[in-house]
Amino acid sequence: MSAQSHSHESIVITGLGTVNPIGLTADQSWKAAIHGMSGVGPITLFDARDYQVRIAAEIKGFDPEKYLPAKEARRRDRFELFAAAAVQEALAQSGLVIDDTNREHVAVMIASSIGGIQALSDALDTVRAEGPRRISPFAIPMLMSNGAAGMTAIDLGIHGPSYSIASACASGADAIGLAWTLLRAGIIDVAIAGASEATITPLGVAAFDRVGAMSRRNDEDYCTPRPFDRERDGLVMGEGAAILVLERLSSARQRGAIVLAELAGYAATADSYHITAPAEDGGGGARAILSALRSARINPEEISYINAHGTGTVLNDLSETRAIKGSLGARAYAIPVSSTKSMTGHMMGATGALETLFCVKAIQDGVIPPTINYQTPDPACDLDVVPNQARQMPVEVAVSNAFGFGGHNAVLVLRKFR
Repeated sequence: MSAQSHSHESIVITGLGTVNPIGLTADQSWKAAIHGMSGVGPITLFDARDYQVRIAAEIKGFDPEKYLPAKEARRRDRFELFAAAAVQEALAQSGLVIDDTNREHVAVMIASSIGGIQALSDALDTVRAEGPRRISPFAIPMLMSNGAAGMTAIDLGIHGPSYSIASACASGADAIGLAWTLLRAGIIDVAIAGASEATITPLGVAAFDRVGAMSRRNDEDYCTPRPFDRERDGLVMGEGAAILVLERLSSARQRGAIVLAELAGYAATADSYHITAPAEDGGGGARAILSALRSARINPEEISYINAHGTGTVLNDLSETRAIKGSLGARAYAIPVSSTKSMTGHMMGATGALETLFCVKAIQDGVIPPTINYQTPDPACDLDVVPNQARQMPVEVAVSNAFGFGGHNAVLVLRKFR
């Protein structure tokens, strides 16, 4: 399809899929979120006894053979398996069938900020212990960050564009934003978009801890992370995937698909400040929020809810609070702003995709998920963070913030479809 002007046509969401630390489906995850359930617990994926960080938000009960034949599952990294599961659920809900009539007009955009870090570590161990000739021929397909996108296109026979964006913790939001951009341009009709990540490995945990980003609150009550709380001490690593099916409204109507919400706007900016720390004044985030609202033709008074990046690190939560105030002014104090990372942990590149999914659910059900583990207010983070209890209220417009290492800022704006 040649690029045409479809800029005024609505881009809608017709399917959701996820596996994450609080659920193996979108509905299960949402129920857990609105009940304030934490996915944080002791690390079981490897022996972490000698680590300063011994907790994470792992996925429990995941069986890859529910989604792929056993032989094929063994040839994929954990992040690729999560993506396969989330894609299947999203497609099932959307009712989308890929065939010769549409395969050239469907895109796959599944991001990952790290890729197959476990596959990479295993390959290095093999080289050192057994020599280079013992490396698996599947090592590269398992470790490359575009593996989930490529495998999805192969599994489904999709011939449209296929990408994997890497913009750190903004990756999932940027993948969805790129899909929105191509749909508005008329280049594609449908996009399977989101992200997947599986970084709870010895290398992943050790490296993020050395950066100074991780909570070392290893107490058995697992009352961490604590976004926006004065006693916050760092993020907790999570894992998982979230996928959305996006399409132009005309495509959804032609298929008779049920529309879940509208993706109304997207913007991305760069802090150009520091490779791991956010800009202290929140300027980059503020510019992204304002640009996303302009692209959606929505003003601050219309915002019902903000799903914050809210990692639970000292610098991030302060910077994001300033970004919200800097972009929305006095209106910022009237908008509920919650961090679902308090429950799911930080799923790195996949986190923005899951939080976009939660925004869709909030719009559908009129419920705002809480920020759990909130105990001690921080005067510098003085927004309405929906502490510890979900809140029932109509949600017409939801904003999802995703900010990442490298100064990447991505903001998505969702709206109830009418």
